[in-house]
Parts: sequence; C-alpha cells; structure tokens
Amino acid sequence: MANTLGSVLPSRTLASDEALRIARADAETAYHDLNPYRIEIMLEADGWHIAYEPKDATLNGAGPHYVIDAATGAIVSKKYYQ
Repeated sequence: MANTLGSVLPSRTLASDEALRIARADAETAYHDLNPYRIEIMLEADGWHIAYEPKDATLNGAGPHYVIDAATGAIVSKKYYQ
C-alpha cells in the first residue's frame, strides 16, 4: 500500500495561518516590504511550503521560499532570491 499525505503527517499539524506567520516574520527582516509578492502555500509531506512570488511577472527574481515543519513550526529551510 502506498503512503498517502495523511499517513506521513504528524497527528497535530500546524495551521496554515500559523506557518504563514512564522515565514512572514522571517521574510520581513530580509525583505521589509512584502507587498510586491503573492503568497503560495501548500502542505507537503515534509512540511508547509511557502513561496513569495512577484505579482509583476516582468520582474526578475523572486521572494523568499520556506519549508516550515508542520509539527513544530521550525523553519526547516529558507532561500532568499533578491
């Protein structure tokens, strides 16, 4: 039987708005103004994936990208693209 997302996630999963709050607090220290970005958030087997993508498609680069642990809220990884 194949693993499903539900079978690999912890029994207590951090809510999406809490994961977003954690990522936003970190992102604001590096980017200050996050208004030029739209937010993509998705729960995967390894945690919440949060990406800040430019609203203006003609801009080069991207905003920060995070993986937030779905059980603890710890930042597992982050990448800054400026």
